[in-house]
Amino acid sequence: MSSGWPNAPSGVFCVRVPMRLSAVSTILIACLTISGCAARGEREAAQSSAPSKEMTASITKSQSPTPSVEIGETVSRVERQQALATSLPAGLGSATYLQSDQSEDGVPVPLQRPLAMLSPDNPIPRALRQQPMRIYSHQFRDAKPINFGTTTSPRKLAVHGVDVSRWQGDIDWDTLRTQGANFVYIKATDGGDHLDPMFKKNWRAAQQAGLKHGAYHFFYWCRTAGEQADWFIRNVPKEAGALPPVIDVEWNGESSCKRRPSREQVLAKMQVFMDKLERHYGQRPIVYTAPDFYKDNLSGELLNYPFWLRSVAAHPSKVYPGRRWLFWQYSGSGVSHGVDGRIDLNAFHGSEQDWHNWVASSVR
Repeated sequence: MSSGWPNAPSGVFCVRVPMRLSAVSTILIACLTISGCAARGEREAAQSSAPSKEMTASITKSQSPTPSVEIGETVSRVERQQALATSLPAGLGSATYLQSDQSEDGVPVPLQRPLAMLSPDNPIPRALRQQPMRIYSHQFRDAKPINFGTTTSPRKLAVHGVDVSRWQGDIDWDTLRTQGANFVYIKATDGGDHLDPMFKKNWRAAQQAGLKHGAYHFFYWCRTAGEQADWFIRNVPKEAGALPPVIDVEWNGESSCKRRPSREQVLAKMQVFMDKLERHYGQRPIVYTAPDFYKDNLSGELLNYPFWLRSVAAHPSKVYPGRRWLFWQYSGSGVSHGVDGRIDLNAFHGSEQDWHNWVASSVR
């Protein structure tokens, strides 16, 4: 069937304008019709962008089978609009919000705003969030123990925790907590299109077990920072009581992305990502990194951001001289009741009271 407008875009039906309308009315209707066709074309182009082929993971794959979890949800148009309205920072219009991820490496970003996750089923009451949580003593073992020295051993630190992803499978969170997991960081997203299939289950279970919990994003150097921030915001709830979000930046030889940007490009991309998260969640993100990446890009940089440092063979003061740090990942071979296989072990830099003070000032 031919359209009612000469030279209209293929597949678009346009109504023939009656001759009795005035010339001004005819021109107005024509402009609106063409504008609608162009907008539809933009939306279709944005939705047709190919997903990345990333294969990043910061946790070694476990030999045990990984349970299958449904991660998709059907959300009505009204719910999407309501979620969008609450996800935008106060005082920021859509044009301002989208502008920050336009030119960081010259690649256009799909015209898509983040879809915030719905509120958790059992939010923690505010009065309970303000009470200091019980601190459980360190009961973990290490399959590959390291002698860090008597004065610099992580065992000297009062508050320990873990980080997990799909590779830990089903976790007995109540048991894990009593073993000394006073906090947990949960793998949420990679790049701009991958969601850890255990994230939602782990998030809710950790909350129900009373663990202080937060989410981390594994940064992918072949996607724009704005896309990645939007993807994280779309999938990680803005939940009262949650720990600050984490950006995991490292070189990953197993990734399909072999790109290694310059130091300047790395810092620029990180800043776009962290600024978006800070505006949305109201918390300054934490930077997780490893020695080689830190040496190449972060030494002497981002002094106003808290750092989470991987250092499994020596104290962070030796591997990252002069760097102030908040968390220390001291083992990737931890063993604990409540988890099958190995788990990453971490410690907070400070006393038990320091921990309570930091949580009180940092959680939402």
